[in-house]
Amino acid sequence: MKIAQIAPLMESVPPRLYGGTERIVSYLSDELVALGHDVTLFASGDSITAAELVPCVPHALRLDVNVRDTIPYYMLMLDRVRRIASEFDVLHFHIDQFHFPLFRPIATRTITTLHGRQDLPDLLPLYLGFDDMPLISISNDQRRPVPRANFAATIYHGIPINLHRPVAGPGGDYVAFLGRISPEKRPDRAIRIARALGITLKIAAKVDRTDEAYFRSQIEPLLHQPGVEFIGEINEQRKTRFLSDARALIFPIDWPEPFGLSMIEAMACGTPVLAFRRGSAPEIIDNGVTGIMVDTVDEAIAALPQVMALDRKKVRQRFEQRFTATRMAEDYIAVYRSLIDASHTPDNIRGDVAPHPVGGLDTNILRSSLV
Repeated sequence: MKIAQIAPLMESVPPRLYGGTERIVSYLSDELVALGHDVTLFASGDSITAAELVPCVPHALRLDVNVRDTIPYYMLMLDRVRRIASEFDVLHFHIDQFHFPLFRPIATRTITTLHGRQDLPDLLPLYLGFDDMPLISISNDQRRPVPRANFAATIYHGIPINLHRPVAGPGGDYVAFLGRISPEKRPDRAIRIARALGITLKIAAKVDRTDEAYFRSQIEPLLHQPGVEFIGEINEQRKTRFLSDARALIFPIDWPEPFGLSMIEAMACGTPVLAFRRGSAPEIIDNGVTGIMVDTVDEAIAALPQVMALDRKKVRQRFEQRFTATRMAEDYIAVYRSLIDASHTPDNIRGDVAPHPVGGLDTNILRSSLV
């Protein structure tokens, strides 16, 4: 198959540090190539991929201090995709819903993975209005707020089987918090849990600009307590040792987490997870095998010793069974094939989205996007 992967432009693919969506796009693209498919990746020019790279900006937008508005860059990227859309069997979008109006005429040749939360009320009319755009959820819980959306499948994330491996751990006497500092990720809970048991907590996390005020006012004062160490963002190489040496990962979320990539990264290292029962966590954690789920901080304090005692070999084995990039890619290939089959039925044979010459505006496209 000829497959286009359309990635966000904020980070490179894969990202240098934090960036879950871009990381998944990287793993999926490379695995599809390894499985023999012809993959083209539309992403920032500093991306590294086994696919054919079409650079849509010179480097990740987050790294460019001159960028004030990202929308123009996405418009240019989508126009570039549109012009050569006929060259692909499937166009796989990872940029939320920005492309819906433009690619609706060939909806059956597109798939959109929803990487974010879907419990925002403004999304309800959007999915009703574009009910012909096929969607992928990354957990069943992610679908709950928008049950009438056009979901083709739920496909859990996966990571390369050899990306992270246990390093004879745990080599450290600490628990870990990994990801992003924000109110919904609740690093304050992780600090309370570790402090209550007298266990060192190491925090490897990104602070977004939008969360700086929260970090300064709510979290930074807690970092001066004994047994709390803030490391900041880490790359993939440091992540393996960080997770492998940890006795457990604390995942204390307080929001409808769509997936939670750090949970399976920990599992790949054989590290069990203490997770709060929100969002996708019950689907990702095999309770009592790869971790334990709780509902309150008090329950978490009581459960953490049990989590740290779980069999790390079984944690790794369950990761290999459920969350590899190969399994993820094979699941997507099945969806791609079903889309191709559907697009070849008489009712779904439609024109190309980009028949007009460079510089022109196709009014047929505009009319199609408004009906």
